[in-house]
Amino acid sequence: MQRTLIEVPHMVFWVPIISWLAALAFAAVSVARAPGPRGFALITDRLLRYINLIPLGLMGLWGALGHIVFPAESAQAIGWATSPFQTEVGAANLGIGLVGVIAAFYSSWGFRLAAAVMAAGFLGGAAAVHVVEIASTGNLAPGNAGPILYTDVLTPLSLLILSALTFRSARAR
Repeated sequence: MQRTLIEVPHMVFWVPIISWLAALAFAAVSVARAPGPRGFALITDRLLRYINLIPLGLMGLWGALGHIVFPAESAQAIGWATSPFQTEVGAANLGIGLVGVIAAFYSSWGFRLAAAVMAAGFLGGAAAVHVVEIASTGNLAPGNAGPILYTDVLTPLSLLILSALTFRSARAR
């Protein structure tokens, strides 16, 4: 069997986990290197920045690459047949990835909230589809029931919670 850039079982399993570990590590280093005082507002801001950048932004771009450039491998990882709709999902992932990267560096509270709401709609919807697939067909493929399912819930939920927690400090600025 020929190997591709997407090693289906390994990449689909590890990339979501690594993205979250990297976001937490970068946020921790950023907080540690910041001049004092290092309070709650700094910690939540850095978490928002790096969750937007890596689990939302870079994972969105990775999803776009997979669905547009490697549709057969992506479909196989999810446990589905290849479909023309993957191009649309890839385009949606591209938009999500770009918004996540922008939200990491453009610290407007409103923009970051919009990114969180968009993530909740798309990733939350994807998580619901994964759960329905597991329940109705027993689809336990790594791209359906693996870490991507959990990050499809964790990423938008954390962005929404962090957005709520930063509302007051954002208004004060």
